[in-house]
Amino acid sequence: MLVKEIGEQGLLKILQRFCPSDIIGDDGAVLPIAAKKSLVVTTDVLVDNIHFSENTTSASDVGWRSAAANLSDLAAMGASPLGITVGLALPGDTTVDWVENLYQGMTQCLRKYNTPIVGGDIVRSPIINVAITAFGEVSPERTIRRNQARVGDAIVVTGCHGASRGGLELLLNPNLKTNLSTYEKVALIKTHQRPKPRLDVLPVLWEIVDSHSILDICGMDTSDGLADAILQICHSSQVGAAIEATKIPLHKAFQSWLTPEQALNYALYGGEDFELMLCLPKEASTELVSKLGNSAAIIGTIIDSDKVLLQDQYKKNPDQVLNLNRGFQHFSN
Repeated sequence: MLVKEIGEQGLLKILQRFCPSDIIGDDGAVLPIAAKKSLVVTTDVLVDNIHFSENTTSASDVGWRSAAANLSDLAAMGASPLGITVGLALPGDTTVDWVENLYQGMTQCLRKYNTPIVGGDIVRSPIINVAITAFGEVSPERTIRRNQARVGDAIVVTGCHGASRGGLELLLNPNLKTNLSTYEKVALIKTHQRPKPRLDVLPVLWEIVDSHSILDICGMDTSDGLADAILQICHSSQVGAAIEATKIPLHKAFQSWLTPEQALNYALYGGEDFELMLCLPKEASTELVSKLGNSAAIIGTIIDSDKVLLQDQYKKNPDQVLNLNRGFQHFSN
C-alpha cells in the first residue's frame, strides 16, 4: 500500500493511532500546564513548489505566510501566541540573502502580534522546507474545538473567501486578460502573499461568549478551504450543515472578473484565506457579525444530518452535497 493510494486523510487516520485521542483532532494540541491555562502547540510545514514558488512568492512573503499560517491555527484554537520555532531545510546553493529575507518576512508578521522566534534547527535538503512550531496559551474554558457544533447553531465566517485563490491565479498567469483595475489586482495578490491571521477576532468573541454565557465554542480556520472547514467541523461534531451559497462573502473584484460559479468554487475550494469559521447560537452569531463587520457573515446552520448541503435560496440550482474530493489534499491526483 502506497501513501498516494490512501491519500492525506487516510494517512492521518493511521498516524492518529499513535497520539492521545483527547489531544489530537483540532488545529493544535492543547496541553494543560497550570490550573487556569493550557499550552497550545501547532506545527505547519511549507515546501518549495508545493506551497510556494519563486514565480509567485518572494522569500519575505514565504516567511510572512509561514508565520501567518501558524498564528492562524492558534487563533482557531482561541489561543494567544507565545513564540515560534523554525525548522529550515535548505539546499547548499541557497543564497544567504534569500534566508535573511525569509526571516525578515517572518519577523514582520510576528512583530504585529508580539511573538518572538525562540529557536529552531537548520539542515541540508535537496529542496527548501520551512517547518514552524507555534506555541500559544488559552484558558481551558475558552478553547475553541471542532467537535462542539450543536444543531441549530449559526455558522459564521469572519471574512470573504476566494481572494487568495484569485491572487494566486493572477500570479500564475501574469498575462491573463481581466477587467480588474490595478488596485484590485494588487489587493488580490496581497491577500495571497500576505494573509492576516484573525487573532483580532478573539477579544470580540470573548466579549460575546461571556455576555451570552456560552460554554462550548466551536470553530477552526479556513486555510484549507471553506468547504474543508465545514466538513471537518461537521465530521468532528457528528452533525450536518445547510450552507446558503449566496451568503458566502466574496471579494468584490470577482463581480467583474469571474462567473458566479467560478467565484463560488474559489471560495469553497481555493484555500489559504486564513479566516475563522465559528458555530454559535444564532443571537450570539448575529452580534458577532455586527461587531466584526468587514465581510463577516452568517452563511448557514448546523442541522441534524450526516451531510453538508450547499443550497440556493432562489431554487435555481438543486442542493449539492459537499465533500473533500474537490479541495486540495496532499498525495491526491
